[in-house]
Amino acid sequence: MSHRVLTGITTTGTLHLGNYVGAIRPAIEASRAPGVESFFFMADFHALIKCDDPDRIAHSSRSIAATWLAAGLDPARVVFYRQSDIPEIPELTWLLTCVTAKGQMNRAHAYKAAVDAAVAAGEEPDAHVSMGLFSYPVLMAADILMFNAHKVPVGKDQVQHIEMARDVAQRFNHLYGRGQELFVLPEAVVDAEMELLPGLDGRKMSKSYDNVIPLFEGGAQALKDAVARIVTDSKLPGEPKDPDGQTLVTLYDAFATPEQRASFRAALHAGLAWGEAKQQLVALIDSHIGPMRARYEALMANPAELEAILQAGAARARALAGPALQRLREAVGLRAYTSTATTVAAKAEKAALPVFKQYRETDGKFYFKLLSADGELLLQSQGFEQGRDAGQWVARLKREGAAALTADAPVQRAGTEADITAALAAFQEA
Repeated sequence: MSHRVLTGITTTGTLHLGNYVGAIRPAIEASRAPGVESFFFMADFHALIKCDDPDRIAHSSRSIAATWLAAGLDPARVVFYRQSDIPEIPELTWLLTCVTAKGQMNRAHAYKAAVDAAVAAGEEPDAHVSMGLFSYPVLMAADILMFNAHKVPVGKDQVQHIEMARDVAQRFNHLYGRGQELFVLPEAVVDAEMELLPGLDGRKMSKSYDNVIPLFEGGAQALKDAVARIVTDSKLPGEPKDPDGQTLVTLYDAFATPEQRASFRAALHAGLAWGEAKQQLVALIDSHIGPMRARYEALMANPAELEAILQAGAARARALAGPALQRLREAVGLRAYTSTATTVAAKAEKAALPVFKQYRETDGKFYFKLLSADGELLLQSQGFEQGRDAGQWVARLKREGAAALTADAPVQRAGTEADITAALAAFQEA
């Protein structure tokens, strides 16, 4: 079975080296693995939340598209599109908004940061909060759930949004699934080695800190100029240098082989001058991105080629999103009147089947239970710290049936063995 991987980048600026190392490179590498379906998109709806400059958004979208293609993305192998070219996504956002608790959105990091900043400035808590900012995690959930992505490569600061997408998907499945999983529960994928690339001053690489190394913008000279600004200690040439905790070494590691890393560290211990170390870093980075830069510049000079690629990608995306959204519309009751009889009959047929129900109790833990067709409790789970663990056990019981009920299965039997076995067998037959 193939796994779907989805990644998007907000179109509010040009990309820097941190974007490439933290998001673009690992996502492209993942797209080449066997059994992987990859989705890449320019998140231009998200851009409207933080930017009101139309020309900036348009240029950024074009630049990001060219960057991904220059970095090696194969549009024939993946689904590559602009978020705004898929009208099913904002419609799904509304369906998800209607099952999302406001209290959950209150806990979103971006919203809390905006409130804290306003309060610190002596303003009303929501002084600078638009509904776009407040509902940002729901739109992100729609991006992911529209295509039932299994994996979402993100930075550590975005993991909370994936957890929110899982919670929203679980609630939607519970309310409207009638025993079926309408949405796959996505998982965040964070690179354990390179979660966030540091900037020139050691903080997270970000344009807001003015500490970025440009990816393609400004050419080779801009790369050299930025590396020259990297903060190092005051050790002189010839003095041994400790590579641990040095921003320059962390940046070198992001592009080096294990052998190159070991050699670079040994040279620093032996007294390599920081100026020479910076020259080596420039050479290493440019050996990777120099050829990409040439392809990027060619694509930026030919917007018609970019547009054709994106329109082809949008057609592929909508071929998947259209039928998926239609199923969801049916599930929530947005149906043609002529389909009512068929729907009632289908509902009656489904009502004759047993059902798993997943839910969260006031203790904060996640549970599931198995009910017979007439509502009798057959199995009751123990509490799980994570909703995904409960969901995985439900999936296993549906897949393996009574064989999954080993001695260490986290459930208590409330019905007879015969009734439980028959109920689980019904899922396998379905």
